Amino acid sequence: MIPQRSNRLQRRSFLGIGLAGGLTAIANATFGATRAARAKNVLVIYEQGGLSHIDTFDPKPEAPIDQRSPFTPISTSVPGIQLTSLCKHTATIADKLAIVRSMYHKGGAINGHPDGTQYALSGAAPGGPVEMPDMGGVVSHRLGTRCAYLPPYIMVPGNHEQAAQTRQGFLPASTKVFKTGGRDLSDPNWKVPNLGLLTGVDAGRFANRQDLLSNLDIAVATPSTPIESFQSLRDQAAEILTNPAASRAFNLAEEPDVIREQYGTGHRGQCYLLGRRLIERGVRFVTVDVREPQTDATPGGFNMNWDHHDLIYTEASCGTIRNKAGGEGRYGIGHWVMMGSTDRAFAALISDLDQRGLLDETLVCFMTEFGRTPKLNKFQGRDHWAYGYSHAFAGAGVSGGQVIGRTDRDGGYVADRPYLPEDVAATIYEKLGIDRSRPLFTPSNRPVFLADHGRRIEELF
Repeated sequence: MIPQRSNRLQRRSFLGIGLAGGLTAIANATFGATRAARAKNVLVIYEQGGLSHIDTFDPKPEAPIDQRSPFTPISTSVPGIQLTSLCKHTATIADKLAIVRSMYHKGGAINGHPDGTQYALSGAAPGGPVEMPDMGGVVSHRLGTRCAYLPPYIMVPGNHEQAAQTRQGFLPASTKVFKTGGRDLSDPNWKVPNLGLLTGVDAGRFANRQDLLSNLDIAVATPSTPIESFQSLRDQAAEILTNPAASRAFNLAEEPDVIREQYGTGHRGQCYLLGRRLIERGVRFVTVDVREPQTDATPGGFNMNWDHHDLIYTEASCGTIRNKAGGEGRYGIGHWVMMGSTDRAFAALISDLDQRGLLDETLVCFMTEFGRTPKLNKFQGRDHWAYGYSHAFAGAGVSGGQVIGRTDRDGGYVADRPYLPEDVAATIYEKLGIDRSRPLFTPSNRPVFLADHGRRIEELF
């Protein structure tokens, strides 16, 4: 039996999908979720740039003093588990987190931002014989959405320097990520562009156009599965464009001030909050990729990701001139616009999901593409490091209050229970009940297995 799917199209491009993509979508739709699912939705918090694990989730107080983080370990809500002092809010919800301190890339490879981001989003090492789509695209393709008026795979806001690394791969256009855009979601005037009918096209005129397309279907062919699939696709697009609930889903002004303040009233906090709103409405896969924008309060902060090649511990700007190791445009990791806003928003998100009863059915994944070197460089920064780093997980049956794996004394190399991005992908698919033994098919009918070289992270089950 073909599982019911809910396709969607990127804004108004739904008339441009080719027949081949539609036929491939139909063929692939024969495989859905066949195993018991603990998760109904996935919310990925993707902090791009390579977050320093030894300054956050994996404190190393015994590292050499000249290489040690100045942010000392603090206790959490779980006896025996410590985070650094940059994670004071996250420490209060440690009982809901499973922290994997043993993420790595084989041989420390894939340690550049573009490939690292693609690796994290797809769970497949770039450069293989087939370009793998994002996990969100795969999930939306297999399972569709639980919300008829929103796309099944949304990225908030989807405009940082590595957001172009999202991939549709061999899947049809209906699986392409929908990016909200938005330089600053805390701006009261922010809204998703092009989410509605064109000026001059009212609901009646739009309905007439839909009727015309239906008549064309009848003229072109007798009723068939491809025609029915295209009709479903158009219906989904029409729902997005005409249903007022679609634009309301992105309206952060509907949230009480107290909730918005809990997340933090800046850009990052409001992005995390929007992620919760979309999950609450049944969007299947949401990725929040965010960095604070430059404002009058943050001069020189034009690239505030986690790529702290120099002056990682400065209390203000890392500089604006590219004359050191490439760390210009951001602020020190301890500044509010960096770990301060992240720590607050993440803790608020987990607590909010839990209080609303959404955490039981939502797998939350806090991810970054790699970590930072255990040694400071000559510019007082930390460089790319893929031999050991951390992720955190919560919800959907994940047992909180645990640390999985470990790195060595300096935080350089995985010493126990190593896990790869492929293993994260395998975990996400199996949490959703997707049977990885049943392949997807490329347009040339080549079978592609999901996270083929991955194994699920057993401790999360």
